[in-house]
Formats: sequence, C-alpha cells, structure tokens
Amino acid sequence: MRRNVSQVIGYTLEQCLSPRVHNALFAPSLPLRYTKGRNDTIDSFDGRKRWLHGTATLAQKPRGVQLSSERFPQLKRGDFARVTDSDLQVFERLVPSRVLTDLEDIEGHNVDWSGTCRGDGQVLLRPKTTEEVSAVLRYCSGRRLAVVPQGGNTGLVGGSVPVFDEVIISLSLMDNIISLDEISGVLVCQAGCVVDKINGALEPHGLMTPHILGSKGSCQIGGNISTNAGGLRMLRYGNLHGNVLGVEAVLANGDVVDCMSTLRKDNTGYDLKQLFIGSEGSLGVVTAASLLCPRVPAAVSVALLGCDSFAQVLQTYNAAKRMLQEILSAVEFMDRASMEVVQENLHLTCPLGTHSYYLLVETSGSNAAHDEEKLNSLLGHVMEKGIVDDGTVATEPSKVQTLWALRENVAVALRADGCVYKYDVTVPMSRFYDLVADTRKRMGTDVTRVVGYRHLGESDIHLNVTCPQNSEDVFGALEPWVYDWVAKYKGSVSAEHGMGILKRDYLYHSNTGSAVLLMKQLKKLMDPKGILNPYKVFPD
Repeated sequence: MRRNVSQVIGYTLEQCLSPRVHNALFAPSLPLRYTKGRNDTIDSFDGRKRWLHGTATLAQKPRGVQLSSERFPQLKRGDFARVTDSDLQVFERLVPSRVLTDLEDIEGHNVDWSGTCRGDGQVLLRPKTTEEVSAVLRYCSGRRLAVVPQGGNTGLVGGSVPVFDEVIISLSLMDNIISLDEISGVLVCQAGCVVDKINGALEPHGLMTPHILGSKGSCQIGGNISTNAGGLRMLRYGNLHGNVLGVEAVLANGDVVDCMSTLRKDNTGYDLKQLFIGSEGSLGVVTAASLLCPRVPAAVSVALLGCDSFAQVLQTYNAAKRMLQEILSAVEFMDRASMEVVQENLHLTCPLGTHSYYLLVETSGSNAAHDEEKLNSLLGHVMEKGIVDDGTVATEPSKVQTLWALRENVAVALRADGCVYKYDVTVPMSRFYDLVADTRKRMGTDVTRVVGYRHLGESDIHLNVTCPQNSEDVFGALEPWVYDWVAKYKGSVSAEHGMGILKRDYLYHSNTGSAVLLMKQLKKLMDPKGILNPYKVFPD
C-alpha cells in the first residue's frame, strides 16, 4: 500500500521522524494518517487500527517504551528524596492549580520525541513566571528533589525527560513575548515561547528568528537555547551562541541570574549567558531570553545542482561562497541514496538526472533580479568548468518550495524503509562523506540503505542506516564504531540536540579530559547537590 504522501509533503518534522536508536521499530508499507493539531501527530495503523508506531511527538505510545532505568541498568538512582504528599501540598502553594499527578496527563512528558527514552516522573509542574521557577527550585534544593526542565520536548537524545522519577518542570506556560525593538531587531520573550509563535509576532515587522528548525511548530526557544539548536540557515546567521544577546536563568538553589542584555556589544566581565547556551538545563533553567532577529529577505532563489564526485561538491561549495558571498543563505547536501529514497518512497520528482551527489544552494537578499543574476552566473561558471554536470534555478516561491521539498523530506522517506538508525555528527570538511562511504562498506547487504545528507556549510552530516526491522546485529555494528570513527577524525559526536542520556558515554570522544574536568567543576559549583537534569551529559 502506498503512503498518503500528499498529507506529509511540505510538513517535515525532521528531528523526530527518523529515530536513531536501535529499539525504535517502524513497520514498512503502512499508510500515514496526518493530523496537524496541538501535538502535530503522524500516525500509522495497520488494517485493524492497531497502534504500531505512534505519533511524530512520540515514536511509540509512551507506555510501550522501555523505561530508561531498565534499558540502562548500569544507571543507579542518585541520592535524591522522593516526592511526598507534603511536597505536593507545597508545590500546590507555589504553582496553584498547575500541579499534575495524573499519569495520563504526565505520560507524554516522560518520553521524548525519539520514542526511545522513557522516565517515571510522577509530578509535572507548570510555572508561569520566573519567580515561580525560583520558588520551586529553592524548595527542591532544600528537599534534595531532582528535577528535569522541559520545553517542547523535541529532542532525540533523552535530554528533556526524566530517567527515574525526577520532578518535571514544564515551561510551556511561560510563553509571553515581552518586547520587540523593530529598529534593532531584538526580541525579548519567556523561554516557553514556541518558535512559530515568535515568528508570527516578528512577521508583521519584517523580521524572523535566526534559526529555522523542522520542529518549529513545537520546539520552544528555551529548549533551543539549552541545546544550542542550529537549523537550515546556520551558514548565514550562525548559531545561538551568536544570536542570543541575553539570558535569564534560575540556578539550582533558586537564585535568579539576570543576564538579560539587549546589546550586541557588552564586554563587561565574563559573558555568563554562554554557560547556559548548550548546557542542556544542567547548570540552570533558562526562563527568558533576548534574541537578535534578522530581516525577512525580500527575495529567495534556489539552485539544485548535480555532481558526480565529492571533489566536485567541494569545488562547487567554494565557488558558491566566492561568487554569492553576502546573499548565500544555505548549502544543503544530498547523496544519490537520499534522492532515491524520496523518489521511491514518496514519489517526488527530481528535475535533474541521476548523479552521485546533489547540492541545494539558496540565496536570500533584497533584490530579486540581482540575486537571480548571481545565481545564474554561478550555475554557468560551474557547468562551464565541468564541476557541475546538471542544474536548475528556481525563483518563484512555489518552485523554490518544490526543490526544498526534496531535501526536507528525506527523513520522512527514510521512515518508510522500516527501522532507521540516525546519527547527527560533525566531521571535518575533507572527511565529510567518508563516514557515509565507510559505513556503507561496513554494513554491506545487511541493511536496506545507507544515506548521507545535511548542512554542508557546517560540516554537519546526517548518517542514516535503514533496515526492515530492529536488529541487534546492525546496532552492534554501528555503535560505538560510528562514534569511534568520528573521534578518529577529530569530529563531534553531537552536531545537534546535545548529549542527553543516549550520547553521554561518548563525551570524551569529542572533548579532552581537562575540558570535561572543567565542565564537571562548573556543574559542581553551580549545582552542588546535582539536582538539575541528573544522569545527563556526563558519563559515570
């Protein structure tokens, strides 16, 4: 049976549709029923309407996911108190009418989007203000109650859900946009603001967020900051370390750290906000932020180019940087297997012939004629030099979206193969595709396909390996081999999402012992009782 592709094309939740972890099972050849609602669900059922693999928010029904405490038996619960009735009474005073203890209400907050990590949290708190977060953390610190801060819960490494019975602090009600300076482009908001909501507030003023994410309808800015989320146009606008001007965060003891600058230049002392960007809620709970927002481009053009060697890919990338410069906003890479999977499983049409590699080059600027001329000049140059064998340029919005759909729907198409093992890593540009080639050679005919795609301009590659069903042999061949390979060539085992619980054992693969020691010292200094998001980031 064919999938109902018309219901999924154009709405890609790339982060969550291709879980990497080995016990995420996906049944092939099943129709998709897409319901875009509060939870942005994508369900799959067999003919008897039996649940098979859940929603885009949860790859499996929560209670069908193995408890993380069972899956990682080497993990032992820390020396933390357990929530009592007296604690619940205090919580009710601190966040009145926003204390949830019904497991039906909590179960979705115990499982992350990968559908592979499940905690056993018994209490969910929903503060509305920084003062409430401060009061909750001050009390939990005094009682030695472990907590896990949670935003949109769109991560893939188990970083935003409990491991045992930690108290969940959901920031979803902290969704106020506080101010917007249209001249400077600085927006100030609470941490629970969904990225789509922020863009909705920015759009009338001709502004947008600097990061574009597949999960923008669900992910929250506080979670983005805590994981240093990148996105499709990081090449143009950079990551959140550069675009977050200020942060307000609550420490484990309840102290509020106000670093809410709205200035682009401030060299007075240590830049403390950077400690909270990418620290996964382990040093403090981000409650508000100021964000530098760029102008919405007046013109967007896209070129799809075909190359037959990876050397040509790198030459084309260099030519694009040289010839497009200030208007270059994205360079996305797809290999032949990526293009084949969207054609075979989603029946999309590629306007080019068959090539070993494809590049999607996007420009964003203020003058459509100028930008189109520069993009056409690039195309003419690389084809004349024999670097690119085939290419097309799109300037109309509908045609631009059609070309982007080929890249954005790779993750959706991979899901149809069955089980997907997904790795999001960074490797030096010179070794960018070697990881895919070496994996393909290693796995041979034991898998359906090995696919490589992602952001060429950031050396960030998505390695995806698919097979009809979960296989311990396949997983054993991939891990830790993939991470060992990345470490060998001085890459990073986590390009997005952080370490969480799934990657914590590989922290030393991308960091020196002295660096990890300093991280642990910072953690001990800022959270001496270890109550903030325990069991994450650091190996035992």
